[in-house]
Parts: sequence; structure tokens; C-alpha cells
Amino acid sequence: MVKGIQRACVTGWHGFTRHVSPALLATVCVALIAGWLLFIPPFHGLADNGDFYRAIFVNGLYKFKGYHMLGFINPKLGIMQYFNETHAAVFSSQPLFVRLAVVLNKVFYSKTVFDLRFLGLVYYVPYLGAIYLLTQALTHPFRRLRSYIIALLVVLIFADSSFTLYFNSFFAEPGMLVLALYAFSALMLVGRRPGYHTKALAVLYFVSVMLLIANKQQNAPLALSYAVASLGLFLVCRHKVAWLAVLAGIVGILITGVLTYTLITKQFNDINQYQAVTHGVLIHNGDPSKRLKKQGASQQFALMSAQDYYPKTFAAISPSSDYVHKHLNQKTGFGWILRYYAKNPKQFQTLLDVAAGDMMITQVKAVGDYQAGTGHAAGEQVTFFTLFSSTAGAFFPRKFAFDLLLTVALLIVFGVGAYNDWRQKQPMGVLRFFLVTGLLTIFIFVPIISIIGDGDADLAKHLFMVPVSLDLILLTFLADLLNHRLWSTPATDQVEEVPK
Repeated sequence: MVKGIQRACVTGWHGFTRHVSPALLATVCVALIAGWLLFIPPFHGLADNGDFYRAIFVNGLYKFKGYHMLGFINPKLGIMQYFNETHAAVFSSQPLFVRLAVVLNKVFYSKTVFDLRFLGLVYYVPYLGAIYLLTQALTHPFRRLRSYIIALLVVLIFADSSFTLYFNSFFAEPGMLVLALYAFSALMLVGRRPGYHTKALAVLYFVSVMLLIANKQQNAPLALSYAVASLGLFLVCRHKVAWLAVLAGIVGILITGVLTYTLITKQFNDINQYQAVTHGVLIHNGDPSKRLKKQGASQQFALMSAQDYYPKTFAAISPSSDYVHKHLNQKTGFGWILRYYAKNPKQFQTLLDVAAGDMMITQVKAVGDYQAGTGHAAGEQVTFFTLFSSTAGAFFPRKFAFDLLLTVALLIVFGVGAYNDWRQKQPMGVLRFFLVTGLLTIFIFVPIISIIGDGDADLAKHLFMVPVSLDLILLTFLADLLNHRLWSTPATDQVEEVPK
């Protein structure tokens, strides 16, 4: 009897693994979890915190009367029926997603009313493709039990509602998430499956990275990180033409970063510079007025401590006024801020610890996730499928020194694997090392750049690529540990294993 049950279980498991790959399992689970959250009425998303105007008006949409701010999401918007004279406030690849959503809405729903779920759909479909490729990259060529455990870890981490809620919003982050997953998966598959559509995967990688960098002005420094990550491709290439193609791709990444940075408008520079002072220099500071005076700025601006450029309550003086521009912005450029932190390293360390504390808190706390009239309070947060983000946010160490130590430890671990693969003439370990190194530069330098460039204002959004990068490294570490290829890549990995 017992043997019969065991035999039936083994037969059933072999049948399951033959027809359902780990990648398919992860994709179906993610599709169901995210699909329920985003599309089943009353669907969920992220409310407008004041930033949506950048993506709404320039793409031919407008707000209906009774439009909600902060507390509730707005499921419907109007589609302009007249000439749109609004110009893009920033250089970004985000309008590619929004305009596609508007086109699909006009074809399948309405030419006058925009349903927010079409925007969610535009992110949702490629997101599922990215989940499939990511799971393939982490589990290939195995269909053992541990491969399905890895697939469930992918679901736990990247189907988390703190990520997918972004899809039903006009934030730039959902595009960043999808593109980052494609870039990582494509590069890993190039090394994991040599000869498997290598050219197409390389093109997917470089296009995804360039669109990711151009998605948001703060992403410009990521060009350097992904240039480092791309270096491993040189070991996969066997011909000079391929070397030149990789070199051209890296140059394209760097050019995209330069363009994204140089095309930042003066308005956004003023906003960032103002908040870098009010949310950086003036906080965690014993006597900000004295330090301002010592650095050559007026002491009166100490009253603006923790003040947003677009204040939600009363402000003593308008941040956009000519007086602030002349007496604060013109005297406190980013060079001034760098010199200030060089003279006040303890305050800078405190700010970096603040960033470290917010690093893994991926759910946006400042806005609500529900529609009005559904029985939920204004600003209420979704708790459905947020186990990973809430756990990571609660228990991840809140010291930047820990982040530095973690980076060193990960570099050593993956460095040993790279060295062993180099000796065995296996490119995968070296490619993986450069990819992880590039992601670790995001983990370390993005918080530093965010504090210098905008203080602790909107840290959760500015640090978005940090948890994404760290989660990808964590998955890579666990997957290779479970598959016994963390220290070296076995030659048997190149052979597809299908259960008999």
C-alpha cells in the first residue's frame, strides 16, 4: 500500500515536471497573483503623489472633476479631444509605455475615457515574459525539486504587491522593474545557455538597459554600473565582430547615460538642489543656521529644514521664488554640497544610515492603494502578498556600514566562482561576477548619489533600483547554491536535463 502510494507520487511528480517547467510554474503563479490585484474589480494601484502630471498631460490625458490626490487611486481619466500643446517636462522613455496604453484603450475600450488598467496591462504582459526568462536563467537546465523551489522564490520576491502596485500608476518605476528583469535575465541566459539565441539575447540586454537608463533622470549614473556588468560579454564572444558589437553596446549605454543627465531641465535641477539642502544639509544637524553661515549661505534658510519643493502645508517662503533661487540655489550648488559633507562626515553617515533603513521598504507609504467608495480609508495600504517586502523592510540591517561589508562578502563569494571558472575556461562564472559587481555598484552608490542629489526626500522611489538589484543578487546566490554551481560551473550544466 505504502509502496503503491510512493510509486504514484513519483509518477505524478515526473509527469508534472515533464509538462510544467519551473519557468512556466513561476509565470502562471505570478500571472494569477498580480492579475487579481491589478485587474479584478475593485482593482488596486498607487494614488497620485503630485508627480503624475509629468506623464498624464503630455500623453494626451486629463483629470476628471473630483480627482483624488494621495488618498485614493483614480481608475478613470479623460482622453483629450483637442490639440495637446503640452510638451514633455523631462527626457524619458516612460511615454512609450503610456502612449501604447492610450492606443490600446482607444481600440478596445473608449476614445474619450481612459481606464487605468490598460496602463497596468502594458506593464503586466512584458513583466510575465521577464519572469519566465528570469526563472529560466536561474534554473536551467534542471527540473529537479530545488528548481521548483527557486521558481517559488521568484514568485515570492517579484510578485510582491509592493512591486506590482506600481503597474496601475503613472510612476516611472514599473518600466524600470520590467526592463531591469529583462536585462538581468538576458545576460544570464547568454552565459547559461551558449548558442541559444545569443544575438537576440544580447540585443534584448542592451536595448533594455538603454531604455531603463532613459526611463528616469536619476537613472543616468546607472550607465556606469551596467557598463561594468556588460564586461563579462567579452568572454562569451569568439569573433572580433562580436567584440566590436559588445563594445558598441557599452558605448551606447554610456551615451544614453550622458544624454539622460545633460537633458535634465533647469526646473528639475532647482527642485533637486533645493531638496538636497532642505532634506539633507539642514537635517540631522545640531545647529543648521551656524553651519549655513560658515559655508557662506544665509542663516534664515535654516527655517526650511525638511521642507519639500512642493510643500503640502504652509511654507514661510515659496521654494520656487526668485529670492530662494538667488540667495539659496545660486549659492549652494552640488559642489557646495559635496564640500559641506566633506567637512561634516558624521552627518553624511547619519543620512546614509537613513537611506540604508529605507533601502528594502519597497511599498510606497505616502499614498493609498484603493479606490474611493470601496470601504477603505484614504491612504490605506494593500497587505495582500507583501510577505517578502514587509519582512525585508523590517529585518534588513539599517546601517550603511553593513551594506559595505555585505558588498565585500558577495564580491569574494562570486569572485571565487569567477576564478575557478576562468581556470576551467568556463565563461559563466566570470560573466556572473561582472553582472553581480555592476549590480553591487547600484547597491552602494545609488544611496550616496540620492543623498547628495536630493537629500532624504522620496527615498523609497529614488532607491527603487537598490532593492531590485539586491533581490536579483540574492536569487542568483540561492539558485547557484542550491544547484551546486556557486563555486564553479559544472560542464553538465550545458546539457538539458529532462525527467524520464
